[in-house]
Amino acid sequence: MRKVITAAFISMDGVMQAPGGPEEDPTGGFDKGGWVAPLIDEEFGKEVDSLFGEPFDLLLGRKTYEIFAAHWPFAEGLGMDEIAKPFNACTKYVASRKGVDLTWKNSVHLKDAAADVAKLKQEDGPALVTQGSGNLIQTLLANDLIDEIRTLTFPLVLGKGKKLFEEGLPPMAFKLTHSKVSQNGIVIARYERAGEVKPGDIAMIVPPNELELKRRERMKREG
Repeated sequence: MRKVITAAFISMDGVMQAPGGPEEDPTGGFDKGGWVAPLIDEEFGKEVDSLFGEPFDLLLGRKTYEIFAAHWPFAEGLGMDEIAKPFNACTKYVASRKGVDLTWKNSVHLKDAAADVAKLKQEDGPALVTQGSGNLIQTLLANDLIDEIRTLTFPLVLGKGKKLFEEGLPPMAFKLTHSKVSQNGIVIARYERAGEVKPGDIAMIVPPNELELKRRERMKREG
């Protein structure tokens, strides 16, 4: 069985769009690309090294694949070999309904993200790691195919942009397995899938009175 691990750089308001640079993804008029760079520190580096220090394959959406394919094959020998070499050597699974030009070596096209990833998970092999790929992540979440989420939350509010968790996803519970705060205030956390959301009630100790019952009725009418 293979695990799917989603690793994401996010802002405090959940935005994950274009962390790497201004030209990465200006979709929707996003003009804050490259918001990660000023806050990178030692603990950030350790977390990234930990993620890619074990065997892995990449699981990417088309847009992220195209960004990576135009960068990482040309990055070896330029001071980033600890990422460039494993990225170039691993298998890249690319989910795209429209098709994609597979210019990067060891690349495989997935036509149906949900069905194809579900099959890959049944195989033996290294973890499937997503990077970027916001639309793909929504599909994986909607089909309950993500086993672990690793977030690096930066002390920023970006106001708009593509988010890690978009509206309309099914409820699901996760268990926090690791956390720390870096020197520059990046909250590093790892979560494993943990079944269903279990509702409870921390409401009033006092039984609902007439005022509370009226409030509930009004909420029902107002929707």
